[in-house]
Amino acid sequence: MPGLGRLADQANRARNGDRVYYINNVHLNYTNICVNSCRFCAYNRKNALEPGAFFLSVEQVLAKARAGWREGVREFHIVGGCHPDAPLEYYEEMLSALAGEYPGVHLQAFTAVEVEHLAAKAGLTVAETLTRLKACGLGSLPGGGGEIFNPAVRNKICPKKISGERFLEVMRTAHSLGIPTNVTMLFGHVESRADRVDHLLGVRALQDETGGFNSFIPLLFHPENTEFGHISKTGGLEALKTFAVSRLVLDNFDHIKAFWIMLGLPLTQMALFFGADDVNGTVHEEKITHEAGAGTPQYLPAGKLVRLIREAGRTPVERDTLYRPVSVDGRRRETR
Repeated sequence: MPGLGRLADQANRARNGDRVYYINNVHLNYTNICVNSCRFCAYNRKNALEPGAFFLSVEQVLAKARAGWREGVREFHIVGGCHPDAPLEYYEEMLSALAGEYPGVHLQAFTAVEVEHLAAKAGLTVAETLTRLKACGLGSLPGGGGEIFNPAVRNKICPKKISGERFLEVMRTAHSLGIPTNVTMLFGHVESRADRVDHLLGVRALQDETGGFNSFIPLLFHPENTEFGHISKTGGLEALKTFAVSRLVLDNFDHIKAFWIMLGLPLTQMALFFGADDVNGTVHEEKITHEAGAGTPQYLPAGKLVRLIREAGRTPVERDTLYRPVSVDGRRRETR
């Protein structure tokens, strides 16, 4: 374990030195109504009649954005369920409204799973759908929905969701249109270590082909309030090994992201010694992981992220979505 961590740390430092990135961002979840009903998800509702179900109007999304707005916000991170009835025009209107009110803020919106759903509902190809969304202000795709690519595992945890192969094909299409993306792996449920490695190799192959991934994000599964509530949450050592292996296998990725919401702050700091170089962002009102029992805050001011990074002996770098530095160590600004 110490040797694995050292190797991953060396691989990270060769790319990023002692820099650790974060972003001032706001999360916007527009609905939890979803046709997929994934067994690992505590967030989704099958229809509008279920307790806790919601579907925000465009004006309500704007109100959420205004409530989370603060000076220096550089990204709106927008995801939701695959709503059975919302037309593509709803998503276009949402993006256009946000881009009009916040012209300097990057819109990272809609997972590959959501994009596939929107395209199918509109009777369009994925390329046509992404082209329309890009024209309304879409800047990049988040990486959610990757889960584990192995079909047998996917059949156990998310049988209605698109396949891992189709997920990668949507990402390939986005990259071909000049839309960068992140990519995730949900680990710590019913998958094996071999399944994780196969997932990493699939991601690595597409990155070799397109170079369109900004970062890789290992997501620690939270079982509470899901159909897998009987499973114990994966321990810190196994999580750190997963980060280290991810860093070593993905030698064509610049950035491995440790999402503090899912890991907790102490484990996030430890991940910085096992290959991670990014702690994600300030966030605002994160819902998806907290529905599954996350005990972390739903928002951390930038100053607390800076302190977390400094305490690990690293240099905090505020970035934008595309990893262009905004400031280094909270003191000097860099040219973009």
